[in-house]
Amino acid sequence: MRIAQVAPLHESVPPPKYGGTERVVALLSEALIEDGHDVTVYATGDSTTTGKLRPGCERAIRDNPDRVDPVVLHYLMFEQVLHEASNFDVIHFHTDFLHFPFVRRLNRPHITTLHGRLDLPHLKSIYREYTDIPTVSISRSQKTYLPEANWVATIYHGIGKNELAAGDGNGGYLAFLGRMSPEKGPDKAIQIARQAGMRIKMAAKVDPVDREYFRSVIEPLLQHDSVEFIGEVDQKGKMELLQGASALLFPIDWPEPFGLVMIESMACGTPVVAWNRGSVAEVVDEGITGFIVHSDEEALAAIERCNRLDRTVCRARFEHRFLKERMMADYVNLYEVLIESGQTHEAVA
Repeated sequence: MRIAQVAPLHESVPPPKYGGTERVVALLSEALIEDGHDVTVYATGDSTTTGKLRPGCERAIRDNPDRVDPVVLHYLMFEQVLHEASNFDVIHFHTDFLHFPFVRRLNRPHITTLHGRLDLPHLKSIYREYTDIPTVSISRSQKTYLPEANWVATIYHGIGKNELAAGDGNGGYLAFLGRMSPEKGPDKAIQIARQAGMRIKMAAKVDPVDREYFRSVIEPLLQHDSVEFIGEVDQKGKMELLQGASALLFPIDWPEPFGLVMIESMACGTPVVAWNRGSVAEVVDEGITGFIVHSDEEALAAIERCNRLDRTVCRARFEHRFLKERMMADYVNLYEVLIESGQTHEAVA
């Protein structure tokens, strides 16, 4: 198949450090290429792919010191996609709802994977209007917040088998990996680690919107000797962090759509102690790849139980459920259904 993958322009594909959506686009694209498909990636100019790259802008918006309007850049990229649409059998968007007005002019089968949170009230009116746009959820939990959308599948993320290797977990610390934002619960992670009498290593980026939270809430907590803030890490740093950890703390306070870090932790054989919100119950296998908790007390008990879990079994369950090849096969099946059904929009001048 000739497939277009349309990524957001906020990060490169793949991102050098933190970035969920763009990382998934990279993983899916490379898996499709390995499977013999002809893949074109619409992304930032500093992206890397073994397929064809169509730059939507010169560099990732997040790292661009110049003031750029992300809406303008995305709209120009969508026009490029429409202009070149006849080159593809199917076009796969990863840009939330921003492209919806454009795809009504698209005379090719297309699909949109929604990667973000959908529990925001203003989204309902958008998806009521665009009920003709086929969408994919990344967890069953995610789509419950937006029954108005035209859901056609739920497809879990997957990562490469050899991207992360299992470790022994003998570092004597807990890990936190993600964003320094209130909904990710880094302050809760520090609190739980201190109550458990364990060190915690934290690898996370600080977005501009979260700088005040980081300054006022997190920085004072970093003064404790048991807390080590590493900052934003690359793939090697992520693996080293997870391989040595007794467990990953995932104290989220929001409806997490998927949580890529959970399966990255499992890939390192490291169990996850996660609060039961969003997709957690779909991703974590209770008592095998970690524990699902509802309170601080349950979290403390779970941390003690993590050393009884078999890290090789945790890794094996990851390979069974969350490899990129499975994700790719699920999408290929969906692409074929869309193509065979003739799902398309009439071109509008």
